[in-house]
Amino acid sequence: MVKFYNRQTKSYEIEQVAGDKYLQWTYSSPIGMRLLELLVKKKIFSSIYGSYCDSKRSRKKISSFVKNFDINMSHSEKKLEQFQSFNDFFTRKLKKEVRPIDMNLNSLISPGDGRLLAYENINLDELVQIKGYTYSFNKLINNSELLSKFSEGTCLVLRLCPTDYHRFHFVDNGVCEDTTKVKGDYYSVNPIALEKIPELFCRNKREWSIFHSENFGDILLIEVGATCVGSIIQTYPPNVKIKKGDEKGYFKFGGSTTVLFIEKNRIKIDEDIIMESKKGYETRVFMGEKIGQKL
Repeated sequence: MVKFYNRQTKSYEIEQVAGDKYLQWTYSSPIGMRLLELLVKKKIFSSIYGSYCDSKRSRKKISSFVKNFDINMSHSEKKLEQFQSFNDFFTRKLKKEVRPIDMNLNSLISPGDGRLLAYENINLDELVQIKGYTYSFNKLINNSELLSKFSEGTCLVLRLCPTDYHRFHFVDNGVCEDTTKVKGDYYSVNPIALEKIPELFCRNKREWSIFHSENFGDILLIEVGATCVGSIIQTYPPNVKIKKGDEKGYFKFGGSTTVLFIEKNRIKIDEDIIMESKKGYETRVFMGEKIGQKL
């Protein structure tokens, strides 16, 4: 059971987890863990399933997914019958009016839809993966030059579950450098897996880039792959000025995570998000909504 905080209703809710029974079995039973290590975490497993989700045969999955998880298709640019594959549906674009962007230059916005954890004054040797489990910045990125830049700064971890909008966006005006790709495994990023796999973010496939924002200094952007995420697609033009809210890229099928590191004394995250993170609860957020303030 995954519980998160809904800041709109100021209440806690239980997440509808796609493949919940499969996840519980895989990450909790000896046979499931053995299968995980032998096959499920491997690139070939996610690549094969990703290829299926790219095919026209996968269109039959769309209607049942929409029904089972109560997806609001009125938010989608395309109609249900227009999708050519499950991944076409999964990476769907939304109408601009359903994700209004807070354009106040002092407001830090969420880069996407998902469940957010936020940590301030971070120790880069003991970053929080989930309550009680930590990992180190060096293992995540292995870049000593960035170590001092983000020490004692802010870390944001936005987890996208399979039912979420799966495109991620820039939080400010600025220029983003080229993406660096790091090979790795394909564990699930659901809290069920985060409680079982030490240093999971450091073991999964990931991509990172430095974003030179106009109002919040340099920001390290990291996209983490997961089980059945056949691809992380970067759609932004590197080293070209972009605007706040512009699309950076998207994840194909599967739950996935984007992590942001922000320099010290640049921002103040909204208090409700900080308080829930300290208690170990993620906060539900949507792309474009304010999550912090410029200092």
